[in-house]
Amino acid sequence: MNGQREIRGRLPHRYPVLLVDRVTHVDPGRALTALKAVTCNEPWYADLGPDTPEEGFGYPKPLLVESWCQSAGVLATWEAPNPDVLTGQVMLFGGMTGVEFHRTVLPGDVLEHRVRVERRVDDTVMFEGESLVDGETVMTVGRIVMAFRPAEVLRPEAS
Repeated sequence: MNGQREIRGRLPHRYPVLLVDRVTHVDPGRALTALKAVTCNEPWYADLGPDTPEEGFGYPKPLLVESWCQSAGVLATWEAPNPDVLTGQVMLFGGMTGVEFHRTVLPGDVLEHRVRVERRVDDTVMFEGESLVDGETVMTVGRIVMAFRPAEVLRPEAS
């Protein structure tokens, strides 16, 4: 449905930490489904040697959460994109609760992030959802909070 042009038009992230490949479904203001293909070509796998056990190839859990949060960011900015963190509204991660990991994600897996808006209060959005691989839940997200603030109030004051 929507590829890198649309994603990069909504997120400030770029290689190697742009962790959303494609949006397959969007219900603006309500829900989004996005994909992230995990491959051995990613920088976090570069130093793994031939003796690395299979579990050593597990996708880093912080990156799994980051990828899901970027999908939430795409949903939050769907109707008002602004990938420039120096102007307009800046997307800020507020916190998370109820995040559970159910199985290891490995290279070759395609993550399907399902994000739902739980509630929106002014410039703060609360999301919930899950990530799946081949229909199996690999992570559930109880709540993640994202806030938007004007770029000018986040700049350091001139001395």
